[in-house]
Amino acid sequence: MNELIHLSATELAAKLRSGEVTSVAAVQAHLDRIAEVDGGERGIHAFLYVNTEEALAVAAEVDAIRAAGGAAAEALHPLAGVPIAIKDLIVTKGQPTTAASKMLEGWMSPYDATVITKIRAAKLPMLGKTNLDEFAMGSSTEHSAYGPTRNPWDLDRIPGGSGGGSAAAVAAYEAPLALGTDTGGSIRQPGAVTGTVGVKPTYGGVSRYGAIAMASSLDQIGPVARTVLDSAYLHELIGGHDAADSTSLDEPVPALIASAEAGARGDMTGVRVGVIKELQGEGYQAGVQARFDESLDALRGAGAEIVEVSCPNFKYALGAYYLIMPSEVSSNLAKFDGVRFGTRVLPESGPLTIERVMAATRAAGFGEEVKRRIILGTYALSAGYYDAYYGSAQKVRTLIQRDFDAAFELADVLISPTSPTVAFKLGSKTDDPLAMYLNDVATIPANMAGIPGITVPGGLSEGLPVGIQFLAPAREDARLYRAGAALEKLLEDKWGGRLLDQAPELSVATTGGVA
Repeated sequence: MNELIHLSATELAAKLRSGEVTSVAAVQAHLDRIAEVDGGERGIHAFLYVNTEEALAVAAEVDAIRAAGGAAAEALHPLAGVPIAIKDLIVTKGQPTTAASKMLEGWMSPYDATVITKIRAAKLPMLGKTNLDEFAMGSSTEHSAYGPTRNPWDLDRIPGGSGGGSAAAVAAYEAPLALGTDTGGSIRQPGAVTGTVGVKPTYGGVSRYGAIAMASSLDQIGPVARTVLDSAYLHELIGGHDAADSTSLDEPVPALIASAEAGARGDMTGVRVGVIKELQGEGYQAGVQARFDESLDALRGAGAEIVEVSCPNFKYALGAYYLIMPSEVSSNLAKFDGVRFGTRVLPESGPLTIERVMAATRAAGFGEEVKRRIILGTYALSAGYYDAYYGSAQKVRTLIQRDFDAAFELADVLISPTSPTVAFKLGSKTDDPLAMYLNDVATIPANMAGIPGITVPGGLSEGLPVGIQFLAPAREDARLYRAGAALEKLLEDKWGGRLLDQAPELSVATTGGVA
């Protein structure tokens, strides 16, 4: 395997700046890896589209600027020339954006999302668009209209969802960086089960302009990477105020890189870490709980003060989320009616009324999980049920926010397992939506309150990755990076390297890819 693809984004960036390697060589190495392991019946299937020509052209441009030297070379972003993958929910001019749905099959956006504009300005070559659960609705990336993504640790298991494509691409060394979106854990839960780092920024900290909306009050774009420092660099790049997003925070991006570098010393002296009573124990696999307890021991040994906090209303978070989110889904996806947006399917017989065209289009264009959530949300918003369901769920949301406020009076950051289980087998929960939804029990509260969260690798259970989640108050994303980098350092010292180094090697014979 080409050693370039094993480098973290910051390690690769340093070699690019020194002239030791070229961006073209780095991009080509990752494109070769995608060709090797992503296709075929047993391939990872992290990518829905590979952006070969443009990625190599941007890489060549970066190499030319560096070769010429001078002010232009000095002005390059630190990550310039480092390739990145993009979740196919983020609109990208010149590349298809499908949201993994037949409804948008082949659609080419006429504009770039704000985060893509920033990626282009920083000259990060985009490798392509990654797979997801259709319109980001799922916890396993099995609900894609174009087939599931596989977990690089075990090809018979899920890579998490909805952003399993981005997490799997990073874990399989197909990309050093990726962008994801997190509505109820769709960056953090895939990170946990693939052994990668995923960050959900404070709501409004990164522009959502150009992210196809699932649930507008919950969605947030964020970084996917192999290290906490890599995430910090990408987060600082894509963060900041955007006048095109009415929910964007009008304030500077915190010093995330500096916080990650400080945390990497492994010193947690004076930091109060709150263990959330309700997010551990019953319902969490024994191996997951064991790795969590070991992480607490490591933090305690590094000087952290470990305190227990109680968030009693978290037990209602899952139910409230699955009323608020489908309600917003039913509103946001109403535009895909066969008339204004998306594909158009005509009824097989009878008159061509708008109602019948809409029915035929939505029946053919949406998958079962999307239909389920639209129906649930429409019911929750209907006359006579609004106050009983949607209104009550919003009241629970307020109680969850108050629980967080009280907890952060006792602790600087909160900690929990990211997911109650390791990655489960493909197909094992597709017939049981409620069992699938339970995978988000630890990640949903952060979205309900709009606070930031990070997952870092916490070790292995049954040979599969376990994730450890830190949460911080809104606008205090920097705290996550210090705590996350510290735990990363402590555990890597214990393991003798990164957790991903322990992953089984993928081969052409295993995946059926093209060498």
